[in-house]
Amino acid sequence: MALTALQIKNFAPATSKDGKLSTTLISDGNGLYLRVAASGSKSWIYRFQLNGKRRDMGIGNLSDLSLANAREEASTFGKLVRQGIDPIDHRKAQRDERQQAEVEAQEKSVTFAEAATTYIDSRKGGWKNEKHIDQWRNTLNTYGASFSIKPVGDVTIEDVEAALRPIWLDKTETATRVLARIVNVLGFAHDKGWREDDDADAWGIRLRERRLPKLPKKTKRVKHHPALPFEQTPAFMAELRKSNALGSRLLEFAILCASRSAEARNARWSEVDLNSALWVIPKERIKTEIEHRVPLSAQAVALLQDLSEGKLTDYIFPGEKEGMPLSDMTMTAFIRRQNKDELKWKDENGEAITQHGFRSTFMDWASETTPFPAAVADMALAHVISDKVRAAYQRGDLFEKRRELMQMWADYCDGKNIDSDR
Repeated sequence: MALTALQIKNFAPATSKDGKLSTTLISDGNGLYLRVAASGSKSWIYRFQLNGKRRDMGIGNLSDLSLANAREEASTFGKLVRQGIDPIDHRKAQRDERQQAEVEAQEKSVTFAEAATTYIDSRKGGWKNEKHIDQWRNTLNTYGASFSIKPVGDVTIEDVEAALRPIWLDKTETATRVLARIVNVLGFAHDKGWREDDDADAWGIRLRERRLPKLPKKTKRVKHHPALPFEQTPAFMAELRKSNALGSRLLEFAILCASRSAEARNARWSEVDLNSALWVIPKERIKTEIEHRVPLSAQAVALLQDLSEGKLTDYIFPGEKEGMPLSDMTMTAFIRRQNKDELKWKDENGEAITQHGFRSTFMDWASETTPFPAAVADMALAHVISDKVRAAYQRGDLFEKRRELMQMWADYCDGKNIDSDR
């Protein structure tokens, strides 16, 4: 017999012969029962039989589930039983699916900043240089700030374009590195299941070729001379200074000044002012055909002072032939001797380094570890400013900034500021 709301309200726990209260089940029909506990609390039970076994299934408390809703639940469970489906197992499976969906939703809510941190932490074991790790963190925090709290799965190419556009032309090297780092983080996020699409690898081409301004020619990638990783420069310089050969002093001078081979070999005493710590390369001897002032570090001045005691010609590094400087081969002689039995000094690709590669070493060091804009390092290397707009406004040679930069470089070569936070 179907229950009424009044009956349900008035039902009380059953009383045994010894006067103790006990739990009672009252049928409403179709397998639905009202359970009245000895404590007086009331709840709904659905009783069914499947595969010869009787089972009771709790539906909910009376305070949470009305009679009408309880009957609706019982009707739904009855349909499952008639289909041979155990409603208890079915409800458990649904609960598991909801929990799994919640876990997946939580995973997909991982922000870009969180994904970047996890990626860096997972990879830093293979990065020996702490500054390189800091560069990754700092650049992604700085240039990815606009989408750092956005779920990594929702980061779009439009987000990345908006972040890179303000620095694309002014800080091209930084921008291209940041782009590569963002792409790596997004690819990692896809592999972790935090990002559905795995399309970020193509973003570099789309951004460079179709969306962002065309870069000046000087920023196009060229085949570089094999360069020593800048972290190894202090060790290399320590070995170089053990050699007493004049060619080794020439190589040391070229490294300290970040100069081209021909500029260093043909350096003359008449071009140098040791009191002012200045070397002026005339336009006739420089690739850009523009007079270039080189601020000399304290180490470069000391090197020249040692050589000046026995000077016989105007050439700072005179060769065996009268009136001629040392040959190009004398600069590479030290490197070749060092690499003769074992390839000790090599670039990241395993190729033997060259003297000219130290200009790239210097640029990598300046970009990765110093606060100076790329323009200062470019000027130190006597690069041509191919960007006409930038060249029109940048008429000075940034000499004082370069003096500070070159002294920092010389100190780094001595191993003095390797752990600096600058």
